[in-house]
Amino acid sequence: MPTKGMGRLQSRPLRIVVIGGGTGLSVLLRGLKHEPVHITAIVTVADDGGSSGRLREEMDMLPPGDIRNVLTALADTEPLMEKVMQYRFSSGTGLAGHNLGNLLLAAMNEITGDFVTAVKTLSGVLAVRGDVLPASTQSIRLKAEMTDGSIVIGESQIPLTGKEIRRVFLEPADAVPLSEALLAIAEADAILIGPGSLYTSILPNLLVRGLFAAIKRSTAPKIYICNVMTQPGETDGFTASKHVQVMYDHVKESFLDTIIVNSAELPNHVLEKYAEKGATPVPCDLKNLRQLGLHIVAKPLVTFEDGYLRHDAHAVSKQVVSLVKRRRRVLKIEKE
Repeated sequence: MPTKGMGRLQSRPLRIVVIGGGTGLSVLLRGLKHEPVHITAIVTVADDGGSSGRLREEMDMLPPGDIRNVLTALADTEPLMEKVMQYRFSSGTGLAGHNLGNLLLAAMNEITGDFVTAVKTLSGVLAVRGDVLPASTQSIRLKAEMTDGSIVIGESQIPLTGKEIRRVFLEPADAVPLSEALLAIAEADAILIGPGSLYTSILPNLLVRGLFAAIKRSTAPKIYICNVMTQPGETDGFTASKHVQVMYDHVKESFLDTIIVNSAELPNHVLEKYAEKGATPVPCDLKNLRQLGLHIVAKPLVTFEDGYLRHDAHAVSKQVVSLVKRRRRVLKIEKE
């Protein structure tokens, strides 16, 4: 007979924590929000470029850009409202370059006196499906040590050096995670890492020590969604297993259970377009991934939209939900 606890497990929706930042995370969330799951997005706060960087310095607040993208992706709003949130001013003294959604978060931060409360308030206005949380409420600066020994300061500067990255690290090194993020991880049925820039979107979250400690403690499956293309200045020449190994090297732990990788052949005109920018497909090196002990989901999972390759958000989301439901069924059988 199932236990009472198991009954509660079966009745409540799957709780999925998604960790990352940047465009890749937002694309995934647009698909995942249509699945019967509760989403908590834990978002990097190391951005220091563009509008986010200016607001961070001028208003002494957390950078709002990645948070804004996630709020917009999870929002249940009319298309016009999404355009408003993402609108970037092209002129105006002090306004040029700023994003309206960033300014709304800055205003909410001033009104409420607290960035987390600001995000929750704007989430209510946008009818966001799920919870959006910064990884930490501390001001975090991302730094990189390059293979020539030089140190590069700032998330926005790291990919621009033309040098190979040896490691990235946070300042302060002892940044404290948001308690609500730790609770979400503890209650998660699955933890998704990525997709997103390896060094500047994913690792800044994993390097918040208390956050990674919670991920490590969790018994939920930990699933990495690998990027489709390499990122110039960050992951030039990287295979799928190299992405995983870099994460392991930074946190000194092998912590992933599953990797989702694209297996679709990409058309030549797409490859040529990306080659002009120095990007190439991330090879799915199955042998090395198996040696890392990973369960591998390799399927065609990409679309080509607005001139760019994107993960097929709906296809990836369905793969994730299928994996988690399968695990839940196994747990149910084991408890009966």
